[in-house]
Amino acid sequence: MSLYQPRAAFVCLFMSNQKQQKPTLTGQRFKTRKRDEKERFDPTQFQESIVQGLNQTGTDLEAVAKFLDSSGAKLDYRRYAETLFDILVAGGMLAPGGALSDDMTRTHFCLFTAPEDVKTMKAYAQVFNKLIRRYKYLEKGFEEEIKKLLLFLKGFSESERNKLAMLTGILLANGNLSALILSSLFNENLVKEGLSPAFAVMLFKSWISEKDINSVAASLRKVGIDSRLMELFPVNKRSSDYFSKYFTDAGLKELSDLAHNQRSLGTRKELQKEIQEQMSQGISFKEIIAYGREEIKKSSISEQKMIGIMWTSVMSSVEWNKKEELVTEQAIKHLKQHSPLLKAFTTQGLSELTLLLRVQEYCYDNIHFMKTFQKIVLLLYKVNVVSEEAVLKWYTEAHLAKGKSVFLEQMKKFVEWLKNAEEEATTAFEGQSIQKKIKNACVVLI
Repeated sequence: MSLYQPRAAFVCLFMSNQKQQKPTLTGQRFKTRKRDEKERFDPTQFQESIVQGLNQTGTDLEAVAKFLDSSGAKLDYRRYAETLFDILVAGGMLAPGGALSDDMTRTHFCLFTAPEDVKTMKAYAQVFNKLIRRYKYLEKGFEEEIKKLLLFLKGFSESERNKLAMLTGILLANGNLSALILSSLFNENLVKEGLSPAFAVMLFKSWISEKDINSVAASLRKVGIDSRLMELFPVNKRSSDYFSKYFTDAGLKELSDLAHNQRSLGTRKELQKEIQEQMSQGISFKEIIAYGREEIKKSSISEQKMIGIMWTSVMSSVEWNKKEELVTEQAIKHLKQHSPLLKAFTTQGLSELTLLLRVQEYCYDNIHFMKTFQKIVLLLYKVNVVSEEAVLKWYTEAHLAKGKSVFLEQMKKFVEWLKNAEEEATTAFEGQSIQKKIKNACVVLI
């Protein structure tokens, strides 16, 4: 018998026993802790708590604000933000489309049941403002809520839409909302039904009465909606004339003018692009000037607008040296060469002043040009692009706030010389040519 036979027999016996044994499940059962279980989204209890509190406060909005402030410590505002805002606006949870859900409790003390007047809407705006300032994390959820409500406009009554529009306008005016929420008004169905422009009228009236059209323009421009206002109307009505008539007839000429200025801005940008292209192609100044004058007639652009376009085009047609000590020499040489383009569109005193303001703004916005302002103005005076009257007007009253102290100090000696030049006309400067006077001015400045 082999030495390995007992071991082989043992292995066979072990394998046989393994086949006969059936696997069994063993182990311990652990009790899941409550905090490990995912909370189910159920706004019913949350809604009942809010509704009950609003029913107790009634129409006292100060009491409403206090109730909401204290309830945030007990109720989960973060999880149920949409429910909270639905109740405050409509009185209960809103189903898709804007109808109130039938299976949940409601309150009659909400925005939609409030009186339709500006005073009440301002009071409601304060309620939302206090709530969001207290619970900052609600800010994003509130903007999403307003965007949703705008999409539901068809499901609301005219009075409810008016109140929502007034509230939204007040909140936008006070910076409680981003104007980006207005993108909901470009929804195809709202536009087709005519709800978007009607809502916009009430909203912008509320906004403008709270602030002004400049506030509206700045907010719309910040989010890129200023150029999209025409989209409030169906494609077949998207004309400048229709837009202007609609909002002017509704008492919003300011908005009509804003849209007109926006279209003009688009035209000016295209014009500037074309002039820069002509410069880069080496087209003669004579042809560029003729093109500019033709555009003034064709597009009804003022000479003041054109000189601004021409200045920007001239300054954008070269790559400037980054060193302050070299950029001045480069700028004077470049502007002297292109002065005919500037001179052609400064035939009016107001155009001269406009150019000086654009020079001031440019030198302030481009730090390397801060010390160059004085020399640019002197050059423009020397080549008869701007007159001494325009320079004095700019210095005494028409300058911008941008870099005011720096630029006024730079121009002080030159302005003093201009003021004294007339008084000395019968003495030291009598009989001198303009070239000699300019030479003397340069000596004074040095």
